[in-house]
Amino acid sequence: MRLFILLLNMLWCAASMAQTAPLQLAETYEGDIAISEYLISEKLDGIRARWTGSKLVTRNGHPITPPAWFTQNWPQEPMDGELWSQRSDFETIASTVLSHHPDERWQAIRMMVFDLPITDLPFERRVARMKKLVAETRHPNLRMIQQFTLDSLPALESALDNIIRQGGEGLMLHHRQARYQQGRNPGLLKAKRFQDDEAKVLAHLPGKGKFKGLMGSLLVESRQGQQFKIGSGFSLAQRRSPPPIGSWITYKYYGLTQRGIPRFASFLHQRPRADIPH
Repeated sequence: MRLFILLLNMLWCAASMAQTAPLQLAETYEGDIAISEYLISEKLDGIRARWTGSKLVTRNGHPITPPAWFTQNWPQEPMDGELWSQRSDFETIASTVLSHHPDERWQAIRMMVFDLPITDLPFERRVARMKKLVAETRHPNLRMIQQFTLDSLPALESALDNIIRQGGEGLMLHHRQARYQQGRNPGLLKAKRFQDDEAKVLAHLPGKGKFKGLMGSLLVESRQGQQFKIGSGFSLAQRRSPPPIGSWITYKYYGLTQRGIPRFASFLHQRPRADIPH
């Protein structure tokens, strides 16, 4: 009987995740594009969420349980967005959004809509539709992320530097004529000053010198199976209480070595299991 119930739960989860498809992902900006053909927005570092028309789920289809008022009177049309409050606040956002016991911290959270999973409309028409949906809903916690245009690549570089100076992560570039599609979309680009990825914590390595008695670095394994150490980017509190073995973290890096190891890898934050990209 237990095995039967387990199989039913697995089938239900698979069906729930299938109902939320497709899921579009960005390629990396590498320069040499006609920037006037793109709409641009800030890349928010929150929890990606999808509104199915009746409920909120993570990128992997796991249920999100906000207070009832948070999604009251939202449109029945599916929306793609980021649950977000402010820059440099990922850990607070994650602990709020992924808790199964919603509390008053949700007051600070906004669903920042950045796309609609409609495959037969170009992005600029989806933008117009998003504006209409959000305006008609008139819900203080449902917003649309600002889309703007630039006329040159130097202007893009300047805008990117400005966002980073303010504590932002980067920019998203979306071609006006791009269709929404499953997986990586060359019409959707992310522009940042560094690369980032996720890795699994394998061990806590002891610190030396000023970090004696604390965690000095983490031994991690990337999603590609590479093992390496990360010893920078941690606060003193994080060295006293490091991410648990078996948990996942997000790290930033600047390219790969000849052996395929992330160069100058630095800790960003612990990644909740429910929000790990496949």
